[in-house]
Amino acid sequence: MNSISDQEALRYHGEGRPGKIGIEPTKPSRTPHDLSLAYSPGVAAPARAIAADPADAYRYTNKGNLVAVLSNGSAVLGLGDIGPLASKPVMEGKSMLFKRFAGIDAFDIEIDEHDPEAFVRMAKALAPTFGGINLEDIKAPECFEIDRRLREELDIPVIHDDQHGTATIVSAAVINGAKIAGKSIGKLRIVINGAGAAAIACARMFLTLGIPREQMILCDSRGAVTRYRDDLNPLKREFATSRRLAGLGEALHGADLFLGLSKADVLTVEMIRTMAGNPIVLALANPDPEIAYDAAMRSRPDIIFATGRSDYPNQVNNVLGFPFLFRGALDVRATQINDAMKLAAAHALAELARRPVPEHVLRTYGLEKLAFGRGCIIPKPLDPRLLSTVSTAVARAAVESGVARQPIDDWNAYAERLHGLETEYT
Repeated sequence: MNSISDQEALRYHGEGRPGKIGIEPTKPSRTPHDLSLAYSPGVAAPARAIAADPADAYRYTNKGNLVAVLSNGSAVLGLGDIGPLASKPVMEGKSMLFKRFAGIDAFDIEIDEHDPEAFVRMAKALAPTFGGINLEDIKAPECFEIDRRLREELDIPVIHDDQHGTATIVSAAVINGAKIAGKSIGKLRIVINGAGAAAIACARMFLTLGIPREQMILCDSRGAVTRYRDDLNPLKREFATSRRLAGLGEALHGADLFLGLSKADVLTVEMIRTMAGNPIVLALANPDPEIAYDAAMRSRPDIIFATGRSDYPNQVNNVLGFPFLFRGALDVRATQINDAMKLAAAHALAELARRPVPEHVLRTYGLEKLAFGRGCIIPKPLDPRLLSTVSTAVARAAVESGVARQPIDDWNAYAERLHGLETEYT
C-alpha cells in the first residue's frame, strides 16, 4: 500500500516554490523589440483584431487552451465546507493535472460566495478569459443549479466534475464490469448508496447507457429513497423507487451492481453475499471505501471490485476523464460538453482497458503483467494512450452532435498532434 503521511504531503506542497502551478511565457521577451511586440505598441494589433472579430481571441491569445477551475470550497473531498482558501491546494492540484495529462493551462479561482445566483454571476463575468470552466467541490443542491445555469448561459464547455466527470468514469467501469460478468447493461439491477451530486449524475448517465430507471435504487443516510417518503428533494424524487424497502441491506438482495458514493464502512461482507452472481462493487468513498478492500475480496470469489484509491486495483478516478473531455472539447471549440461526448469518453475508456497494456506502463506501476479482467476493468491513470484515445472520441462526438465550431478535417493529423502531446506532457 502506498501510504502518504501528512508531513510528507506538507513538504511536497511547501518546499522550494510553494504550491504546484506557475505561469511561463510562451513568446520571446529578452530584447526591447520582443517587449514592443509583447506589450505596447505591438499588443494593440491583436486587440483591434479581436474587437473586430471575437473569434480571433482563439488565434491570438491562450483562451483556446485555458480552463478555469472554479470552487467555493463548500464540499471539498471528504473534508466538507472548509471554505475557498482551504480549498486552494485541491484546486491547484486539479490545475496541475490538466497540464500534466492533457497539456491544458488552468487557473484555479476560489470564489468566496455560497449563493448560487451570485456565483453564477461571477463565473459569467470571468468567462471571456477562458475556453472552458471546470466547476469543482461545490455542495449539493447548489451545484446542480450553478452547473445548469452556466451550461445554458455560456457558449464554452462547462462541467461540474464531481457530477459529470464521475459519471463518465463510473460508466466506463460499469460497461467493462458488465462485460466481465457476462451481463447485459440494460438488465443490470443497480443500487446506489449516496444521493449527492455524483450519485444523481451517475444515475442520469446510467439512463443514457440504456439502464431503465425502475432498475435503480437510490439509498441515502435515511435508507432507501422511495416514493413513500415525505422528505425528498426534487433530485432524489427523480429516482425514488415504488418498491417498499427499508434500507441498503434489503435493496442489495439480488442486485448486480453496488455503486458507493457515500462514506466508509456502510457495506458489509454479508450484504455482498446476497447480491447476484458476479457482483460488481464500486466502493468509491474517499479516502476510505464503503468496504475495505481485503474484506470485499474475501466476501466471495466472483466479485468485481473497484475503489477510488490508487493503492488498489481498479482505481475509478476522475483524472481518467476531465483532462481528455476538455482536450477534445477545446480542440474543436465546442460550445458544451454534452451527453454524447461523455458517453463517447466512457466507451473509449472501456475499450482502452481491453487492449494489451504497454510494457512502459507496467514498469511505471511496478507490475509484471496486467490484462483485462476482474483486476483490470479500467485503464491506469498514467497510461499515456488516454490522451489520444479519449480526446479523439470526445472531439468526434462533439463534431457529430453538432456542438463543434471548428470541426476537424484530418483526424490522422489530429491523432499525430495528440501523440506529440503525450510525449511532451507524459
